[in-house]
Amino acid sequence: MYYPEPIAKLIDAFTHLPGIGVKTAGRLAFHVLRMKEEDVLDFAKALVNVKRNLHFCTVCCNITDVDPCRICRDKGRDESVICVVQESKDLVAMERTKDFNGQYHVLHGAISPMEGVGPEEIRIAELLNRLSDEKVKELILATNPNIEGEATAMYLSRLVKPFGIKVTRIAHGLPVGGDLEYADEVTLSKALEGRREI
Repeated sequence: MYYPEPIAKLIDAFTHLPGIGVKTAGRLAFHVLRMKEEDVLDFAKALVNVKRNLHFCTVCCNITDVDPCRICRDKGRDESVICVVQESKDLVAMERTKDFNGQYHVLHGAISPMEGVGPEEIRIAELLNRLSDEKVKELILATNPNIEGEATAMYLSRLVKPFGIKVTRIAHGLPVGGDLEYADEVTLSKALEGRREI
């Protein structure tokens, strides 16, 4: 009501993004107003491009512009190990470590009865289809260390057991460079559970 309609609509559009409140949306809208027109057009094209040119890989369910995705196409990767992650951004985080050379499977969520998300709403059926070809020897569950991630990991481990595949869970615990005094009890407990011999 204080702004001309085009700015008000842009502010409203920005508030639909996660973590963007009205004040930040206002700052972003006025930043767009100060941008050169060609930069605004490039920004708009990038937004439209993301919606039009990305889809899910038919193998791992990661977002991609080619099918199968580049990771699934890579013959140098170990096909006997699949790392299961909740979101595509988790896959990117794992890839940045440069320590994993297997395949991935992206669930696009986690089981959360409180939010009405059951096993049917995430990409579990596609994962089970991948396990039937007997190439896979290990499934690494790299879901988030929260209630939903743990519930999803437990559900998947029970579901996969009949396949005779080794199921592992990534370790949880203290971050490198962290101090014990600042860690909460659950984190310390997980760190103790995940200890290994040196």
